[in-house]
Amino acid sequence: MSKLPLEFYTRPDVVQIARQLVGKYLFTQIDGVLTGGMIVETEAYAGENDLACHSHSGKRTARTEIMYHRGGVAYTYLIYGIYTLFNIITNVAERADAVLIRAIEPTEGILEMLLRRNLTQPNHKLTAGPGLLTQALGITTKHYGTNLTDDLIWLEDRQTVILDNQLIASPRVGVAYAGADALLPWRFRLKGNKWTSRAK
Repeated sequence: MSKLPLEFYTRPDVVQIARQLVGKYLFTQIDGVLTGGMIVETEAYAGENDLACHSHSGKRTARTEIMYHRGGVAYTYLIYGIYTLFNIITNVAERADAVLIRAIEPTEGILEMLLRRNLTQPNHKLTAGPGLLTQALGITTKHYGTNLTDDLIWLEDRQTVILDNQLIASPRVGVAYAGADALLPWRFRLKGNKWTSRAK
């Protein structure tokens, strides 16, 4: 199977990339354990032109600095003091675009993921949400800036074809403060997949 190359991430259209990431596979090799699965839900954030994006003001902070890096690195941050969210930086340097990975369908290392999530049986609570999948995959804020073409966190193309009619495009979650930008249909979910998050 082929690891996604840097060129996949550095393209200019973050919405297209978010749509194309559905059906790709996300993996981690942490503490010698392989875990991962197929991406089934994403959200696109379009840099300074998108009020829902952390970089919309153009102000660079310790948290957002990695967003101005060339695409192909991880942007991880903590919410509610509990959950780490995993984002993929896209586009060329200084554009500050990103894709949030919201859910995966687990395929590798499920026993390890269950241990990390303190669960006994696989169910949608394992990886169906952006803060749940990072726990399952062992991704934390220490992975901020990780190169996604290396061997710690990476994505693969396993030739899964996702047709347009298999996707639901809808507004993103939890960004009502962004006004009109909150209504943009930049959340992509695989229709009928039980592993997508339940948030409306």
